[in-house]
Amino acid sequence: MPYLYYYTDWTWMILLPALVLSIWAQARVSGAYRKYSRVASSRGVTAEQAARMILDGGGAYDVNITQVAGTMTDHYNPASKQLALSQGVYGSTSVAALGIAAHEAGHALQDAQDYLPIRLHRVFARVAQFGSMASFPLILIGLLFTSPLLVKIGIIAYGAVVLYYLVTLPVEFNASRRAMAQLSDYGVVTQEEGRMVKSVLSAAAMTYVAAAASALLQLVRLLILTNRRRD
Repeated sequence: MPYLYYYTDWTWMILLPALVLSIWAQARVSGAYRKYSRVASSRGVTAEQAARMILDGGGAYDVNITQVAGTMTDHYNPASKQLALSQGVYGSTSVAALGIAAHEAGHALQDAQDYLPIRLHRVFARVAQFGSMASFPLILIGLLFTSPLLVKIGIIAYGAVVLYYLVTLPVEFNASRRAMAQLSDYGVVTQEEGRMVKSVLSAAAMTYVAAAASALLQLVRLLILTNRRRD
């Protein structure tokens, strides 16, 4: 039986739930962002101002806030201590922009406070980078040349990718919880606006859940395929 069979048979159906979840999560986050980016906060605080307020309140004075091109390109870079806000977020007073900026500021505070999950996240990020590039070639070569050792190494390498996505979840959820609490504590949003922010951040969180589910189900599929090969 051709080895290609093990990569084209029924096991691809294992990935369907994660695919559906990913499509739904992306549609949800896009819809929430579009909806609440049109709702201006009543306090008139910009996303950049809110982020600066949160950073200074948490003692992260050394973090610089910059504006970057693109849509939803917001991120925090721990190496350069820079919090990058996209063009549509940086100077906006919308509820969506405030939530996104506060979330990224939450990551900066995690870094400043040496939050354990974010340390693990960085370790696994380096390992997962290798695993994502090497796992499938190793497994395929192992199957072609009947080398259980190479297959096992490939599975372990992909396992590191799965762990990376799983460790990402508490990091992202914690940043969102920090964002909600900080926006409320500093009086940046009203109670009703806070619920809108929660909708945006909850939708964004589901994209990480979908990515973790996809990686986990892919690992299950690989295990089934390689076990069938040994049989």
